[in-house]
Amino acid sequence: MSYNIHIAVPPTKPGTTDIDAIVRAIENQDPDIIALQEVDVNTRRTGKINEAAIIAEKLKMNFFFAKAIDHDGGEYGVAILSKYPMSDTKIHRLTTVEGTGGEPRVMATAKITLKNGVSLRFASTHLDAQKVSVNREKQIAEINAIAASETLPLIIAGDFNDQPGSAVIKKLDESFTRTCQACEPTFPVVTPRITIDFIGYKPASKFKTISHTVVPEHYASDHLPVIAVLYYEF
Repeated sequence: MSYNIHIAVPPTKPGTTDIDAIVRAIENQDPDIIALQEVDVNTRRTGKINEAAIIAEKLKMNFFFAKAIDHDGGEYGVAILSKYPMSDTKIHRLTTVEGTGGEPRVMATAKITLKNGVSLRFASTHLDAQKVSVNREKQIAEINAIAASETLPLIIAGDFNDQPGSAVIKKLDESFTRTCQACEPTFPVVTPRITIDFIGYKPASKFKTISHTVVPEHYASDHLPVIAVLYYEF
């Protein structure tokens, strides 16, 4: 699953943190591994709570939080949740071009060991949100460079803030196979009209997409969750 949780603040209830709504949205799909974006840890605006830890505890999952920035007395970034053991967790800092006013961005990665003992690498990221794509283009190039050196099977999921056909998603497609090609819109949550949340994998020769679904959860966040079922030939 990939889910931009909008710091667990429902768009219809600004100033209200509803962690349980996020948990229910995830629980209803029962994913094995999750990439979360827009996660608050101990910020004043969401009540000084560790959202990553609380969501993981309620779902009985392991978690890794990757800070992108300090914010409002706490931290803000992305997270990985997994039913399976995680190790070798890393925060990859992505470039924000000086003078663009872009917010620092990261990619979190973790080695995940499945029940049969086979390991894969899972990544969660959230690219720059500015209208001009200069930062996103640099960030996706850096992600592709990281992917090129990866020896484990690799799954990436996140909010890429660009649509199919853009330079950024064309660049993503050079290294990863997306789980959707004719992709349903994921944003905004009410009457969604653009597709900016994706799941992808490499190598293409070993993975197969069984299903790709945009979940019609219209309350908890300003994005719709995306879930994919993958088969991997070990």
